[in-house]
Amino acid sequence: MSSKENCRNELRTAIRQLSDRCLYAASKWAAEQLVGIEQDPAKFTPANTRFQRGSSSIRRRFHTNESTSTPISGVLYVSTPVMEEDEVVDGDFYLLAKTYFDCREYRRAAHVLRDQIGKKSVFLRCYALYLAGEKRKEEEMIELEGPLGKSDAVNREIAALERELSTLRKNGTIDPFGLYLYGLVLKEKGSENLARIVLVESVNSYPWNWSAWSELQSLCTTVDILNSLNLNSHWMKDFFLASAYQELRMQNEALAKYEYLQSIFSFSNYIQAQIAKAKYSLREFEQVEAIFEELLRNDPYRVEDMDMYSNVLYAKECFSALSYLAHRVFMTDKYRPESCCIIGNYYSLKGQHEKSVVYFKRALKLNKNYLSAWTLMGHEFVEMKNTPAAVDAYRRAVDINPCDYRAWYGLGQAYEMMGMPFYALHYFKKSVFLQPNDSRLWIAMAHCYETEQLSMLEEAVKCYKRAVNCNDREAIALHQLAKLHCELGQLEEAAFYYKKDLERMETEEREGPNMVEALLFLAQYYRGQKRFEDAEVYCTRLLDYTGPEKETAKNILRGMRLGQSSFPSMDVEHFPP
Repeated sequence: MSSKENCRNELRTAIRQLSDRCLYAASKWAAEQLVGIEQDPAKFTPANTRFQRGSSSIRRRFHTNESTSTPISGVLYVSTPVMEEDEVVDGDFYLLAKTYFDCREYRRAAHVLRDQIGKKSVFLRCYALYLAGEKRKEEEMIELEGPLGKSDAVNREIAALERELSTLRKNGTIDPFGLYLYGLVLKEKGSENLARIVLVESVNSYPWNWSAWSELQSLCTTVDILNSLNLNSHWMKDFFLASAYQELRMQNEALAKYEYLQSIFSFSNYIQAQIAKAKYSLREFEQVEAIFEELLRNDPYRVEDMDMYSNVLYAKECFSALSYLAHRVFMTDKYRPESCCIIGNYYSLKGQHEKSVVYFKRALKLNKNYLSAWTLMGHEFVEMKNTPAAVDAYRRAVDINPCDYRAWYGLGQAYEMMGMPFYALHYFKKSVFLQPNDSRLWIAMAHCYETEQLSMLEEAVKCYKRAVNCNDREAIALHQLAKLHCELGQLEEAAFYYKKDLERMETEEREGPNMVEALLFLAQYYRGQKRFEDAEVYCTRLLDYTGPEKETAKNILRGMRLGQSSFPSMDVEHFPP
């Protein structure tokens, strides 16, 4: 049997098993991967060719390493286990409990199953109690502190569930779904090491529960922890590793894994979205935009991940496209956190920051742990000069995910606005540790070093050099390097960077005061070096301007022609600050 057919059969069975246990998020994920598998051409009919999508142009367009995209072969496949079914013992009770569960009456579901001993019934009863505790915790948070406030509310079912599930595990009477729930309970309690062990047992026994993989991934905060996991060889492990690499900011490794998986799951929207996320982190916005456009053509009512697409449109200032996207998600499902963030971005781009904040707060009412909303709301408060509120929003973001470099960067910006460069530098260092390839973070650090309180110009120079190496798209670092070297009296280095900055401005066909400054410096520098032909070239270009630099250029030319030596020498004070 082909590897594609193996995957297809495994997923079909897993979907039924996951849905039967009310693990709907994992079942949905599995179903999306099922229809993402490339169909056998011999079996195509007009009714089942929907997912051919114009010969998968996106898939071919973004493959960068074809050698990694060979069919999955030689991988140990774990056959789908036949889970012990308990319908004969407590089938009617289970059906009633599942009905209550689907109606979100969790305690009624648990009560119905109080005397049932089948593994399915035990899992559903414990899972219903866990969700009942989570529901009550959310209610207490709203009652005590409001939907956006902090609270000490806890899930009161955790202790009892831990005792019961621990006993079942010791007795060997727990199934992979019970292990998943036990891992969830241990994670919430803070027992992360044991939670990892239990979740590894769960995914090794039953690898098709994506919810278990997701919880395990959230506990892999370092590469060492990830590498220490003793995981069975299975294609689901590749999905897990790709996702973990993304969270650990190993974007190229994640892309390689996803492109490998595309050999089987050629039309998976999930994989396309994850590739877009990785390329977004690498700031390849053009490719990200193309992928999301393709995703929307194939899945026009998709809301998931579209907030990232809105971030790309915001960064590119594509007002009409962002307006269309905001209207689209509003009509599809306006009460989704992603929809609220997209609309918030739309109002932010329009400059209506107060209205933008309203929508980010609405997103947080829907999901208080929605990271993007906290970070984006912090950005809006910075724009509104409300730095205390911005600091609070960013702190909530880093509480949720300490690896979110944007929140650390936002904290640095807020403290910089408050004139506290030592604090700002601390947070910028955290952000650049998490995202060392982002030139904006190095430039922000350099600005801190340049402040009067720190005045560490040599360190600022190092930061600007790192920004140049990280492809400074805003063209800030080269100009600042030239000015700093000039200020430090390092005129040869200053000339080198002014010349590079000038070449870049000419390539990009940009004009402005930076070009005038570079031309003026280079004219004076080469005159001081007695390289009169080079100096004359820059002076001649300055004659095209109408400001005082034109008169300066005339004086330099006149001085060179008359052999005068009374013109300004190469002292730093004669150059622009």
